[in-house]
Amino acid sequence: MTSYVNASEKKLIYIVSDIRIPFWEIMSKGIKSKSSNYDYDVEVYSSSNSAKIELENTLKAIRSKPDGLIISPTNSSACVTILKFAKEANIPVVILDIGTDSGEYLSYISSDNKTGAYNIGKVLVKKMQKLGYEDGSVAIVAVPQKRINGQERTRGFLKALSEAKIKSVDLKQQITWTQAETYIYTKEFIKKYPNLRAVWLQGSDRYQGALDAINELDKKGEVLLLTFDAEPEFIELIQDDILVGSAMQQPYLMGQKAVEQFYNYFNKKEIIKNIQMPILAISKDNIKEKLPLIKRNVLGIEK
Repeated sequence: MTSYVNASEKKLIYIVSDIRIPFWEIMSKGIKSKSSNYDYDVEVYSSSNSAKIELENTLKAIRSKPDGLIISPTNSSACVTILKFAKEANIPVVILDIGTDSGEYLSYISSDNKTGAYNIGKVLVKKMQKLGYEDGSVAIVAVPQKRINGQERTRGFLKALSEAKIKSVDLKQQITWTQAETYIYTKEFIKKYPNLRAVWLQGSDRYQGALDAINELDKKGEVLLLTFDAEPEFIELIQDDILVGSAMQQPYLMGQKAVEQFYNYFNKKEIIKNIQMPILAISKDNIKEKLPLIKRNVLGIEK
């Protein structure tokens, strides 16, 4: 193993909103992979999308006196509290993906959510125009809009629709983060808006609920589905036109970047305060070309 200066006695703790969601699990793989290169120890505390558990995890992490915290908070306001406790304990923090309303940190590594959402919106616009669906409307199953990343996704996507004069008719925020919730929201959209032509999920892992609702109401091909982020099966679903496309963040690479910033900090090298990673707008048109990138940086498949 390669030897690094001051590397052998460092411990990082990753406090993540919910490791059960594949996006966060892949991000943790990136953290662990890069930490292994530097010979750092890593612990992962999942908050099960609960602010109460998140606070408990924060206090537990601080008591164990790590050399650094990596946090993907449940929301941007909750992050303020985590940063406050970390500052009091003199523990440096790198924030991953979901931002903060205020507070001090070493580095914030995020995705360019607004541009990524705008680009996937353009993919949808192109598909709707091709099918003659320009007069149809679009609905959104959104991540919580208290999150900065959720706000940016909504803004970017609506900008793409607005430029094409396509109407967005509704937005419902995820609360339980279940497949049943996505199914119910999608079904409600279809029944409420007869001219509905597409549903956009601002996440990926509950996509099957939306597909089930579309198929159950015999709207396959009439109501399009596209997403944010990715699951392994999306490669086939996009190629088979079951999904129009997806705006894919690069969580594996983002996790690695977080550990790199700590390496720079520990070794008194330059730290980049804000790192914004590009999002891949993937459709049938470019999925084969982008496949190697998707497998490694998006899905965390190293071989």
